[in-house]
Amino acid sequence: MKVETAAASIPDRDTRNAGPGVVPGGRVRLLATRLGDRGWLRRLLLLVLLCGLWQWYATRLANPLMFPTFSATVQALGDAVVSGGLFARVVTSFKILLVGYGIGVLLALILAMAASGTRLGRDLLDLFTAMFNPLPAIALLPLALLWFGLGSGSITFVLVHAVLWPVALSAHAGFSGVNTTLRMVGRNYGLGGVRYVLAILIPAAFPSLLTGLRNGWAFAWRTLIAAELVFGVSSGSGGIGWFIYENKQQLEIPSVFAGLITVILIGIAVENLIFDRIERRTVVRWGMKNTGQGGHELRTDGF
Repeated sequence: MKVETAAASIPDRDTRNAGPGVVPGGRVRLLATRLGDRGWLRRLLLLVLLCGLWQWYATRLANPLMFPTFSATVQALGDAVVSGGLFARVVTSFKILLVGYGIGVLLALILAMAASGTRLGRDLLDLFTAMFNPLPAIALLPLALLWFGLGSGSITFVLVHAVLWPVALSAHAGFSGVNTTLRMVGRNYGLGGVRYVLAILIPAAFPSLLTGLRNGWAFAWRTLIAAELVFGVSSGSGGIGWFIYENKQQLEIPSVFAGLITVILIGIAVENLIFDRIERRTVVRWGMKNTGQGGHELRTDGF
């Protein structure tokens, strides 16, 4: 009886290794729960599923001119990268993008600062955003070609238009929502002008500013690709948009899909490697955004 009691008191190996409060068989559920908490893993699984559906549907359709297989697209993407042609197009696109994006952000901050400081500036921002924000940036490309000619200046102009208004609206909303106490502290310390904006308004309104920068990037990236499709036809050169158009004209449909995938991958990379990192190191660290246990951000998109 004593032997049986002692044997019964020895915990099972699985129970000992599972940790406190975990019964045998619960390790699998615990592992599944932990894996389920990894947003990047869930997205990766969804991506693998979508790629599998793509391959299945394209194989079943058996019409590469309409819808190439995923494997053919990956092969075309690899060939474009190895040959160096795609990389050169990406560099060309980013050179123009950074110039237009930078000018647009700078002008947006100037308008937002003027709107937060004077009534005339606020009226001007309200009037300009009501007039130009609903206007698609790509619709200005014909005028830009007349004004700036067949060069990067035309695309830069439409990029500035695409970035300026969403960033200005977000910056103005953030500046307007800065706490009155913070404003008074800045004034008591004798801050004014640019110093007041940099030390008080921008840090306090940074969540709204970051949202505006994200929206401005998305608008700029889409406008750039669309403008390059048109601009490439006019000048015979360009970035990723021209790469897509050129391969479409040659009926290289896998390369067209490869160009589209490149656009998507660059967008995902910028969002996760730049904006998400900035948000974690600023907004989340400063306690300006709710986080869950362990510092993981609570998201409303289900991920």
